[in-house]
Amino acid sequence: MTVASLLLTNARIHTMDSQRPNGAALAAHNGRVLAVGSAREIEPYRGAGTLEIDAAGRTVIPGLIDSHIHSIRGGLNYNLELRWDGVPALADALRMLRAQAARTPPGHWVRVIGGWNEFQFAERRLPTLDEINAAAPETPVFILYLYGFALLNRAALAAVGYTRDTPDPPGGEIQRNKAGHPTGLLLAKPNASILYSTLAKGPRLSFDDQVNSSRHFNRELNRLGVTSVIDAGGGFQNYPEDYRVVEALHASGELTVRIAYNLFTQKPGGELSDFQRWAGLVRPGDGDAFYRMNGAGEMLVFSAADFENFLEPRPDLSPTLESDLEAVVRHLVAQRWPFRLHATYDESIARFLDVFERVERDVPFNGLRWWFDHAETISPRSLERTAALGGGVAIQHRMAFQGEHFVARHGAAAAEAAPPVRRMLEMGLRVGAGTDATRVASYNPWVGLYWLVSGRTVGGTAIHPRRNRLSRLEALRLFTHGSAWFSGEDADKGTLAPGMLADFAMLSSDFFSVPEDEIKRIDSLLTVVNGRVVHAAGPYAQLAPPIPPVRPDWSPVAHREDTPVGAPSGHACHGPPNAGMRRHSNHAHGGHGLGAVGFAGSGCDCFVF
Repeated sequence: MTVASLLLTNARIHTMDSQRPNGAALAAHNGRVLAVGSAREIEPYRGAGTLEIDAAGRTVIPGLIDSHIHSIRGGLNYNLELRWDGVPALADALRMLRAQAARTPPGHWVRVIGGWNEFQFAERRLPTLDEINAAAPETPVFILYLYGFALLNRAALAAVGYTRDTPDPPGGEIQRNKAGHPTGLLLAKPNASILYSTLAKGPRLSFDDQVNSSRHFNRELNRLGVTSVIDAGGGFQNYPEDYRVVEALHASGELTVRIAYNLFTQKPGGELSDFQRWAGLVRPGDGDAFYRMNGAGEMLVFSAADFENFLEPRPDLSPTLESDLEAVVRHLVAQRWPFRLHATYDESIARFLDVFERVERDVPFNGLRWWFDHAETISPRSLERTAALGGGVAIQHRMAFQGEHFVARHGAAAAEAAPPVRRMLEMGLRVGAGTDATRVASYNPWVGLYWLVSGRTVGGTAIHPRRNRLSRLEALRLFTHGSAWFSGEDADKGTLAPGMLADFAMLSSDFFSVPEDEIKRIDSLLTVVNGRVVHAAGPYAQLAPPIPPVRPDWSPVAHREDTPVGAPSGHACHGPPNAGMRRHSNHAHGGHGLGAVGFAGSGCDCFVF
């Protein structure tokens, strides 16, 4: 009998394995699950050196898998960003902005990038430019609002050099006053290139600080129970240059989130040459279970980019879409590269499917994994065509942040099935869930689970009727085994069963019984990746692995004590401390016990969501 390196006991384990959906104990060794079952069934795996963790009756789930996130880019910038995710009042957000501007040194910016909207605020409104300028009169401030616009204070306008003589870029507008001077409002009309190109003008962290930033972002994902992601690439994320940091973390064994990455073309008009060049550098599957190449997309060709700015009408895509896309897809299928494609509107999706079907007649897909991302307005007919080609759909909780704008633009009836998740599942399509973080939606998967279960936005607006909502078990499946298909790893992760990767999270609250509104406040007390503890809090804090202090020391992440209740934090705390850990000695049932691990101090303010 193999001796386990880790035993989890006294737990309520939801395995997501249909053969054995529940268990009370788990044994793991060499990064894999040895067994899940009753305490008696797990007992034989205890031995010398086994670390036993008492879950004290808490809920344990497979590690969450985000099938669509921009985590590599997010990690490079995490320490630079002031997060308004879940902040309950605009007054709080402005206080956070003022405090961060005061501590940010000359030459650097304050960035508020994604994960919020005005409907979460008690005031139900956006900040004004006057309020932003008053909060930060000298420090450049860039605030991104969904895919729609950015707010820049006067210092930021000066830093990027926008004047009355600066022309509007294609697809964007620099709003001006009556005298022709920029006001500080940048409009995506209809695409976000003006927003992202302006953001790219800001100062970057040094390589070493980007390493530190990425480590802290991964630890933050671990805090939320995330153990794997599929990175969707992104604008201004060049391969291989902008992958050096994550490769360094992988080489040093410091990755705490498994990453499968897709390559995102960077050159309008040069998309095919990008993929041809990359095919000579890397192949899908290259790497290992912690860091591996996953294929192409979500951008395949720029003429097929139907940006989902619901503040603007649906854009008409270029007449060159079909020829541009066909050349790239033919190359990818011939090279056996899995691919993903950003797709919002059914009008666009129908044209994409025309191309895929034409290619498939000549170069059979033959089981090649491919999928649409987002697909808010995909029709039943397009779903049928997707299924016929063996495709899947990766959905995200973008409607939790943009639902009110979608209703205003397209109507409440259209929003009821945006996207039609229930229909996808009934058809047997492969469906995975993710966040599309970090520039629009929050990286918090529990907001996504809340949206799937409740049908509500972060502002509480009911969007989806009951017929398009999921049960809690169905929603969790999309964030676990459902998402594993999209990296071709569904035989290795997403369930807790013998032989599967030992990735799991012990939750702060029982996902299956808490009131719906409490779902988005869940986090993890203990997160394990590859059989190793990567995050621990509250009664398990003694097991938390060390991590270097946040750099630079003026980073918003280093000053989370200024964050109001309701917003994300770099730690979690829960009570009472009634669980324990025990490292077993050579005696079968003996050894010295670590006992119960409590909090430092008499109290703790928890900042979650």
